[in-house]
Amino acid sequence: MNIENIVAKQRAYFASNATKPVEFRINALKSLKAALLQYQQSFNDSLKAELNKHEMETYMTETGMVLEELNFHIRHLKSWARIKTVPTPMAQFHAKSFVMSEPYGVALIISPWNYPVQLSFTPLIGAISAGNCAIIKPSSYTPATSRIIAELVESIFPQEYIAVVEGGRQENSKLLDQKFDYIFFTGSTHVGHLVMEAASKHLTPVTLELGGKSPVIIDQTADLKLAARRIAFGKVLNAGQTCVAPDYLLIHQKVRDDFIQYFRQALDAFFPGEDMKNMPVIVNEKHFKRLVDLMKSGKAVIGGRVNESRRFIEPTVLVDVSPDSPVMKEEIFGPILPVLTYERLDEAIDFINARKKPLALYVFTNDKSAADTVLTCTSSGGGCWNDTIIHLATTRMGFGGVGDSGMGSYHGKLSFDTFTHYKSIVKKSNLIDLPMRYHPYTQKKLGIIRKFLK
Repeated sequence: MNIENIVAKQRAYFASNATKPVEFRINALKSLKAALLQYQQSFNDSLKAELNKHEMETYMTETGMVLEELNFHIRHLKSWARIKTVPTPMAQFHAKSFVMSEPYGVALIISPWNYPVQLSFTPLIGAISAGNCAIIKPSSYTPATSRIIAELVESIFPQEYIAVVEGGRQENSKLLDQKFDYIFFTGSTHVGHLVMEAASKHLTPVTLELGGKSPVIIDQTADLKLAARRIAFGKVLNAGQTCVAPDYLLIHQKVRDDFIQYFRQALDAFFPGEDMKNMPVIVNEKHFKRLVDLMKSGKAVIGGRVNESRRFIEPTVLVDVSPDSPVMKEEIFGPILPVLTYERLDEAIDFINARKKPLALYVFTNDKSAADTVLTCTSSGGGCWNDTIIHLATTRMGFGGVGDSGMGSYHGKLSFDTFTHYKSIVKKSNLIDLPMRYHPYTQKKLGIIRKFLK
């Protein structure tokens, strides 16, 4: 596949202005929705084969979320794209001021393997809504799903409008050598640095959706049984291979043992009779071995069993974990939960603030003052109070990181905003031309200007 040729064809197509009419964009979104419904079973099958995802989990975290995003954009796109009139300062009398939305041009979307459908198509929806052309580069770690993504796109869009480039690092490198008008990347912080470095050569704006170690704080007032169930949900979802998965637990020392017991009960309810056939597996052997090594950082009081032939790791809770141990030095991205304790809430807050800003932060408490303190005194991309994960499953709030966990946000209108340049225009009247701004400058003119600008 000639990447340079694809980019050139997309530039020519964008220059034709074909992608800019709002009806064109809405029709493209409707075509994508119809195709996604048609390909649902194919995605169910490929994700079952590659990650052992149950069709319910696939719909809940992949196709269903994309369909909701599509419907939201289809309903609201006309109002988002309208020219917005704004007040004009008196100093510019007589004039009309307005803001126009315009697409950037040709966008590159690099998506990861853990949620390949959602994280390919949700950014694409924003790119289409804003009127861009786009190239999607899905991950080579889930090749069957990547092939279906390519087949779906090829079935409804010409390559000069929307294209998919399959492959691995070589294709990534070739794509990043090209000049794009916008780059949207979801993946690791390490690769995020490389993407931003490549983008800087062309001064290309970027959105970086990265990761990090998302902490969970539990205090003495929390509903421990409910907290255990909701944290277990967040940890076993996609076998913990989620950028906002609860990464480690900071719990008040007096309630640690009770929480662990409730966590065990939650897992027993999730997987009766230790039947874990519907729990996802680790994506490949490299990541499996990395996670097995990380499990040595503490004592497994729940789980700890693995099946190398299936790349399966049982949900595992580790205690007696040192803050300097390997499991605490990198994002886990697996079904392992290290548990650390604290005595005072400020200790937990200081522990979090001494580390890189996480993509998510979760606090479980029934004390509003404690929750306010945690949310005010820490920085994270987002998070939940008395739950995990679900803050990203809405079209009404943005999802994104801060600091090392990323930059920019999307979902709903913010996806439209991400791929849009807002152009400010003043239409000046020809009937009135105030003379005070012109040379020669005088004290009298300065006095008039001071009356307007103050």
